[in-house]
Amino acid sequence: MAAHDQGDTWRFVSSRITAEELRISFAGDWSLNQHLPDAEVLAAELGATIHRLGFATDDLLGWDTGFLAILTALFKICAAKGIIVDQSGLPKGVQHLLALAAAVPEQEGAGRDQGRPPLLHQVGTVTIDYFHGLPAMLHFLGELILSLGRLLIGRAQFQFSDLWWEIQEVGPKALGIVSVICFLVGLILAYLGADQLRMAGAQIYIADLVAIGMLREMGAMMTGIIIAGRTGAAFAAQLGTMQVNEEIDAFKTMGISPIDYLVMPRMLALLLMMPILTLYASFIGILAGMLIATTIFHIGVFEYYTETVRALALKHFLVGLSKGTVYGAMVAYAGCLRGMQCGRSAEAVGEAATSAVVTAILLITISASLMTIIYYQLGI
Repeated sequence: MAAHDQGDTWRFVSSRITAEELRISFAGDWSLNQHLPDAEVLAAELGATIHRLGFATDDLLGWDTGFLAILTALFKICAAKGIIVDQSGLPKGVQHLLALAAAVPEQEGAGRDQGRPPLLHQVGTVTIDYFHGLPAMLHFLGELILSLGRLLIGRAQFQFSDLWWEIQEVGPKALGIVSVICFLVGLILAYLGADQLRMAGAQIYIADLVAIGMLREMGAMMTGIIIAGRTGAAFAAQLGTMQVNEEIDAFKTMGISPIDYLVMPRMLALLLMMPILTLYASFIGILAGMLIATTIFHIGVFEYYTETVRALALKHFLVGLSKGTVYGAMVAYAGCLRGMQCGRSAEAVGEAATSAVVTAILLITISASLMTIIYYQLGI
């Protein structure tokens, strides 16, 4: 007989029942916070003649997963030595959990680091995922078009209160960040233009450069990128969280279309607010250019204002507004698409938000390129 203990916390006693059978008696508290022994300490009691192992737990006061881990490791040692283990002396809860742990054996190689795949393999995987995702994007676009049709004929499951709330979120609350970014962009345009125009003594044309650049391109582009990072990611996170909580499944069960009820208000809010945000961003950029031109390059305020008014035409406003509207549609589409495609975990919500921003910026870039080419060919 051999006894091992650690004060009043835990102890075990090994005793031979027969020449071939050993019984280990557990006593005290066998919890993780009690600095439990390793399984090898118990396995050391197994002599060469032992072929059967039993247990006694009459004096066992408490146990947790630490006790289970020790027993699991001990059972593996016994299996390697060909020793039969009798679990009947263990508590019923311990026997049940050990049976559950043994029901599904660990897969060979599970958890093993497979290393980073080759670059060509990564490129191929991304390409395959893209072509697999393209039908899903087209299907979602078709559902949006059908939902818009239902809205126009008054049959959509749509609440205008949700639309007003979304307008407030994507419009007025975005003015701060749009103001800061577009002011700095207008400042940069003014400095770049002045550096080149100064060589020809034509610094007054800073007004033309800043006004046309902000109104036609940079105002809409920067606003679209800002809204993609701010609002597109929020749309994906909101809808993704609803996927995790099975709220979207509940809508479907109740016969409510998630596209009508959740996606359409967000899409319309951005379509309505993006032209206004684009005009506001362009105005802030023009003010920044005026500030730099009048304070740094000593151009009169009235002269700068007159040149700005002369440079701007109606077509520049229309081009900027059209681009801003398209960019807003791209952001709303990407954010809602990734949110509706989100998985059922917290990690999936983060991935959906990231993917929404990347997809939105990609769509904005493609749209900007196509629209610029079209407007150039049309002479607009």
